[in-house]
Amino acid sequence: MQHIKSKTALVTGAAGGIGRAIALRLAREGADLVLLDVDEAGLSQVVAESRTLGVEATGHYCDVSQTRQIEASTRTILDRFGGIDILVNNAGITYYGQTDQMNAADCEKLLAINLHAPIHFTRLLLPSLLERTEAHVLNVASFFGLVGTRRLALYTSSKFGLVGFSESLRAEYGKRGLGVTALCPGFVDTNLFYSAPRGPDQLQAKQPPRWMLTTPEKIADTAIRAIYGNQGVAVPQLYAKLTHYGKRFFPGLYDWANHLSRKPAHRRPNDTSATPPQRRTAA
Repeated sequence: MQHIKSKTALVTGAAGGIGRAIALRLAREGADLVLLDVDEAGLSQVVAESRTLGVEATGHYCDVSQTRQIEASTRTILDRFGGIDILVNNAGITYYGQTDQMNAADCEKLLAINLHAPIHFTRLLLPSLLERTEAHVLNVASFFGLVGTRRLALYTSSKFGLVGFSESLRAEYGKRGLGVTALCPGFVDTNLFYSAPRGPDQLQAKQPPRWMLTTPEKIADTAIRAIYGNQGVAVPQLYAKLTHYGKRFFPGLYDWANHLSRKPAHRRPNDTSATPPQRRTAA
């Protein structure tokens, strides 16, 4: 995309964190904003701050885990604005804990927000995006959409799916002028982990080391560069890049590292599965 000024951008999950930072960064580039979130108070603050930058901005309540609300929001956007130029699928949640201890409700909600919502927003808005001279879809994934890790299995699954969805969109619509980026940041200083549901074995929120954290504003700067440059995959932090390429070129080494702290399996008290079978003789 050569120009962001005077474009219309839709950002989901815009009330805080990365979504807020991207929205304000787009406003500084001159884009008018349509912002969605369930946090109406936070959304109002971002709308007000965006308007001080000289652009038009509106905020709308939307629970992106609900397909009907996504459909209603997109109808409103299409009726009022006639379409958009930039779609930022940012809304996301996580879950920290062992996979076998997740309940069905947590699974369905996480997949609905992290993966299904971006797919629905994109498919509903694609006709208007393709009508524009320049258009771009930015899917905020994670470097856990490039490498898997323990206790985040469903989160990584949703982000792997989002990276794959982005790649497929580029393959399908790149020739028609649609830019698509999968933004894959490492750890960011937001409330993602503080507010995440946890497994019953997790007494408190798991926080990444401070040295691994970056700010939402730096991620937003990467997002803007990716939109201008039509990057397929954007990985901002150095350790995230090293992990990604290390796994890509040395998958065995990455798998070995994941098993370093593996605990030996414990046999149940009455488990005889480890006892070698007795040879039977004919009577």
